[in-house]
Amino acid sequence: MGCGVSKSDQFLKSSGKAIRSAVLIQRWYRQYVARTEMRRRYTWHIFQSIEYSGEQAQIKLYNFLGYLMDNFTPASNERNLISHIFRENEVCRDAEWERYFCYKNIEVPEIYSGPHLTFPMTAEQAVGLVEAFRNKKQLHSRYVLQLLLETWKQLRMLPNINRISTCQSKEITICGDLHGQLDDLLLIFYKNDMPSLEKPYLFNGDFVDRGKDSIEIIIILFSFLLVYPSEVYLNRGNHEDHIINLRYGFTKEVLTKYKMHGKRILKLLQKIFSWLPLATVIDQKVLVLHGGISDTTDLAVLARVDRHNYVSALRPPKKRYQSTARMSVDSDIDEGVWSPNKVFQRQNSLTSLKPINRDSFMNRSLQDFSGRLKVDEVELSRRTQSIFNPAISRLENETASSSESVNSLTVIEEWKQILDLLWSDPMNQDGCVPNEVRGGGCYWGPDVTEDFLNRHNLQLIIRSHECKQEGYEFCHNRKVLTLFSASNYYDVGSNRGAYVKLGPDLVPYLIQYQASSMIRELTVRQSVGRTERSALKVLREQLFAHKSDLICAFKKVDGSNTGLLCLNDWASAVESVMHLGLPWRMLHCQLVPGKTNGGMIDYHQWFNELAIKGANADHLDQSLLETLYRHRSTLETIFRIVDANNSGFITIEDFRQTWKLLGAYLKMEITDDTISDLVVTIDRNQDGSIDIEEFMEAFRLTDKKSRLERGRSMFMGTATDLTKLEGDPNI
Repeated sequence: MGCGVSKSDQFLKSSGKAIRSAVLIQRWYRQYVARTEMRRRYTWHIFQSIEYSGEQAQIKLYNFLGYLMDNFTPASNERNLISHIFRENEVCRDAEWERYFCYKNIEVPEIYSGPHLTFPMTAEQAVGLVEAFRNKKQLHSRYVLQLLLETWKQLRMLPNINRISTCQSKEITICGDLHGQLDDLLLIFYKNDMPSLEKPYLFNGDFVDRGKDSIEIIIILFSFLLVYPSEVYLNRGNHEDHIINLRYGFTKEVLTKYKMHGKRILKLLQKIFSWLPLATVIDQKVLVLHGGISDTTDLAVLARVDRHNYVSALRPPKKRYQSTARMSVDSDIDEGVWSPNKVFQRQNSLTSLKPINRDSFMNRSLQDFSGRLKVDEVELSRRTQSIFNPAISRLENETASSSESVNSLTVIEEWKQILDLLWSDPMNQDGCVPNEVRGGGCYWGPDVTEDFLNRHNLQLIIRSHECKQEGYEFCHNRKVLTLFSASNYYDVGSNRGAYVKLGPDLVPYLIQYQASSMIRELTVRQSVGRTERSALKVLREQLFAHKSDLICAFKKVDGSNTGLLCLNDWASAVESVMHLGLPWRMLHCQLVPGKTNGGMIDYHQWFNELAIKGANADHLDQSLLETLYRHRSTLETIFRIVDANNSGFITIEDFRQTWKLLGAYLKMEITDDTISDLVVTIDRNQDGSIDIEEFMEAFRLTDKKSRLERGRSMFMGTATDLTKLEGDPNI
């Protein structure tokens, strides 16, 4: 018998240490996972908030320009600058478009080394196009035009809602948004094989914009549609719209790649996009559409609309009047009723505006804008007839007005159906409310889904339209599936892509992927860190662009004008300006580098550290510079609209009018002297024209574009900038 420590006691002591160590490791690991997930979520929220605010800004700008079209003195300068984008939405005869398809006078040079096409196309040629684009080759414009002609003919034969069936030997593959990312499409074809008689595909819209290979993607999809018309199906997305393309890169891409015939290609694509089917029903049980539904969505109504009349889903179509029935669709002259040489003298710009209510066009939802359109359609028709047909009797005028009113009501209801289908998003709460985040469509809840499925005897809705971190997401009791096929959408590693396969049992089989070899070489921590740095860089640019507003908010809190704020006050002030709903207290470590002054933030020093080197424009008015940085995308969009012939250049006078349009839109005065200073800065060769690309590059905040900006356009304006203007009765 001894008094030493027994082996069991030693074992208990050592095992106790091991357990405590395991608990500590487990606790550390859980904290690490929680922090990583938190970083991943706020990074995602930064990207998504900025993306949606950009979409909202684009819709509001279009509403504003549309209101100007209806309220300007008809022959004013600004009206002539912007009228052509609204002419695209008029209903015109197909014969007026057919001449654009003329390709026979375009020669293919002997030195051309790209793919050659013959029609009808073969499967080998479609596969050859895929390989050619994989090797960075370009299809000649003659073949592009010929392909578009055949695609147009094919789409015209299709119904608004395709109805297809699976069978025991076939699964249908459904792909979501591709957004010009050719690598994702190539990876899908590699993993799942290319379309064929045994491998049907359905592509659910948003083929273009943001990515750099949009034209290649639609050429591939159109080619397989022609080769396998019963196995390849295409739905329209909200980005198959020439107004959206102006902001998000597709217009610029086509004009860059096809300098000689780019304008014709864009015109044809506008028409072709309007002929894309709106939805697809699989086995009478699964509905596939791009955006979503609302509490008024009716497939019977959607099945009978004239979808090709809606060249842009952002505004109802207008009928083309007799006075312009023979006018070419690309004429630089506006409708006869507005011709400056016929009825009215050219007048000055913003002085011609009638007093207007901001609520009429700056509403958050396009549906709220439709009430004014109902009245304006009738009034515009009556005004046109009174000018050009003074001999028409009063009775005929009354009859025509009554008919126009009925037709206008029908058009508005159809337009709402299409708008909801292309722009809506699901939400967790019951009900159906306007989509204030995007500015178009609605948010619909589980009760709306349940009612819709019951009314139409369906069991599942597959939609796209929203980027999801895993490439897909179920909601509404797994009765709504969101599918997104563009991986690395915001930055490398930001999200996976996914596609789904449906067999006769209609049970979704999901396949995820990430089209980047770089991401496979990174750890989870490295991947999250890379994406986080990119998001914070974008956020810093947003903060820098709102410097004046932020300083005003800080000074309101800093009553003693010390230049110092506590963390809580700093976070509250930033959120009051940015309205992005971000965890600013947590983000301050990344956004406010260095040590704080006794726990206080020196906001003047913070702005000095935040400053990003921009253009050498010290002589320019600083408020104007800040406006330029903040609304850079909106300004570039207006430039693209004013550049009616897509040359990439605008005159000095048009440059001035562009700034006046922006000033009216933002309710700020921009003097001629200020604009002249800008002209001196940009027009260095003094040739009397402004190169749009040079102008936008000269005032870019960063030397190298982030992936979010590359080919996509930077969303420098938040929703706050736009909602500030609401409620003001006059410009």
